[in-house]
Amino acid sequence: MAMLSIPLVSVFCSFLVFQWLFHHVSPRLFSWLCPAFLNLPHTHKTEWNIRTVSTLHALVVSPISLYIFLFDEGVNEDLIWGDPTLVKLNIAITTGYLLSDLLVMFSSWEITGDKLFVVHHLVALYAYSYLLEQGVLPYFANFRLMSEFSTPCVNQRWFFKVLGYHKTSVPNLVNGTLMAAVFFLVRLAVLPVYYYRVFEVYGTQAYHRVPTGARLTWMLSSLSLDVLNLLWMWRIWKGCLGVLRSYRRPEARDLPSSKTD
Repeated sequence: MAMLSIPLVSVFCSFLVFQWLFHHVSPRLFSWLCPAFLNLPHTHKTEWNIRTVSTLHALVVSPISLYIFLFDEGVNEDLIWGDPTLVKLNIAITTGYLLSDLLVMFSSWEITGDKLFVVHHLVALYAYSYLLEQGVLPYFANFRLMSEFSTPCVNQRWFFKVLGYHKTSVPNLVNGTLMAAVFFLVRLAVLPVYYYRVFEVYGTQAYHRVPTGARLTWMLSSLSLDVLNLLWMWRIWKGCLGVLRSYRRPEARDLPSSKTD
């Protein structure tokens, strides 16, 4: 199978790199850069390293996916069977990251276990396996990767929290606004474009060449990920409302704009 050649090697290398970043680079880097990291409990250090790796993954794959979306003529001209070379590389990086993240989650479940994240990772892995193996649906696989643009802000919100920044501090308010806006933009606002392109190719000759299993996986994974994104957007929206209510209180506005005491 094609997946047993270059894509599998890329997945394996990606997995090893993200494991190395989690176990060695992140803890050493932040022990040097951020003295407060040394004083965190073990549970927070573990999640800190997880989120650092998550941010690094997002900073790699999201710009590549945007480049493909804007400039890769092969993928944009043939949404189902276009040249998937660059998309395969990006998906392989993400597959390695997801496998690494699952390993970390299962090995420290009491600290980081989240059933929604496990479902998200497994659905994404199953869907991406078709692209890696058969090179099918590169446009739609790449489109999903652009959602990673929201990840750095989501992780930064947690970093601010464990470092003691008040939820109504200026850094938190700025990051929270960006997080809500970018999350909505790249995960929900783009859905009409995504499903317009789905209906554009539905029933075509190229569509009927896609194996039935791949078609079912494509549709079911798309709907599942969109439901999860709606749930996460609801969480973010409730959090934003809570912060706004707190900020309206006079005592909250009198707090310093950095950390709490």
